[in-house]
Amino acid sequence: MIILLMYIAIFAAAFFVVTKIAQGKASGDYTSLKTVTFGDESAVRPNRAAGVISVLTIFLLWAMFTGSSLIPSFLHAPGPFKGDASFEYTLKAGDQTDTATVDILVHPRGESPETPVVDPGDGIAKNDSVMVAQWRNVLVQFDKNDEISKKDGAQIAAIDGQSVVPGDEVAVTGGTVTISDKGTPNFEPTRGWQMEPLYLPSPEAVFERTIKVATEGFRGTSLLGHLGWSLYRVIAGFICGAIVGIPLGYAMGLSNWFRGWFDPIVEFMRPVPPLALIPLVIIWAGIGEGGKIILLFLAALWIMAIAARSGVSGVNISKVHAAYSLGASKWQIMRYVIIPNSLPEIFTGARVAMGVCWGTVVAAELVAAEKGAGMMIMVASKFQNTDIVLLGIILIGIIGFGIDMLMRWAERILVPWKGKG
Repeated sequence: MIILLMYIAIFAAAFFVVTKIAQGKASGDYTSLKTVTFGDESAVRPNRAAGVISVLTIFLLWAMFTGSSLIPSFLHAPGPFKGDASFEYTLKAGDQTDTATVDILVHPRGESPETPVVDPGDGIAKNDSVMVAQWRNVLVQFDKNDEISKKDGAQIAAIDGQSVVPGDEVAVTGGTVTISDKGTPNFEPTRGWQMEPLYLPSPEAVFERTIKVATEGFRGTSLLGHLGWSLYRVIAGFICGAIVGIPLGYAMGLSNWFRGWFDPIVEFMRPVPPLALIPLVIIWAGIGEGGKIILLFLAALWIMAIAARSGVSGVNISKVHAAYSLGASKWQIMRYVIIPNSLPEIFTGARVAMGVCWGTVVAAELVAAEKGAGMMIMVASKFQNTDIVLLGIILIGIIGFGIDMLMRWAERILVPWKGKG
């Protein structure tokens, strides 16, 4: 929630600065510009400054909430407690009471320092010392060196002078102490706002892992090899889906019979997630490469069919009538009217289908894959190698974005009339 609020605040501030101040000063006729471009989709272009700020904002938040060394320390979100903590407990055994101190060393994960040595002191309650890693907690067996143990009726009556019963929680130096159901203090260091590396490693940790995987490979295959296999599966599945889906969509858009025959099938399969088809694909095609490509083919097929059907249905009928009035044949109408006017919808569907295929490739590579970015992610997740998981996600996203940009470029070249009526 904190990250989301910070992101919204940065977005609002950047929008105000870039659009209201910087661009407002650069444009002498903002009102007329707004009148011309509002509602004109062809006139809307990505704001490059907004794109750069968006990427930098995500990186900044990532670095802030992981304590990255790539940004100044004053920008770091409050981190987990590290160092010496302590609390005092009051032991009660019958008519006897005594107090003792527990010294706690909170150390970074991965380190194994020596347990602090303390003077046990006098009385029935003895001073103790324990260690705990950041983001973890520790049960303090207070009676292990006391003269009277819990078996003899000893119990903790207060923490730092505050009366407690099982279930109570008390804030102490460096964290909180919770009394368990059996009366044992459980110390949990203050977590702060930063994410534990197990859940979100820092940018430099992911970069270091990227260099290591790029030079040493992962499970016997180079990083480029894994990405190449994923790219091959996605492209193969997408092309197969487009080859079948586009003609099917055209047929549904031009023929009542084809529309009535295939529309129930397409509309039934469209909302079915590709992941639900994995068991059937394994039964039908086995666990080889064919099964993975078939799954991606099914992920793209229905999207491309609907996009082509929508493109045909959206052709302005006046253009068809004009072509007929000029003596055009059905093939000429198809070639010069229907196909050109349906291409924008098909390109949009292709971009969506490619995104779905990239999202499905991880699941496709669950089917006994030995190579691929999805395989890297799944294997790494089993061993809690979050840096490799993030590496795979980032690379899949970058490649998917690159393919989308390539398809946008092809659309601008092949369909320059999009959005121009």
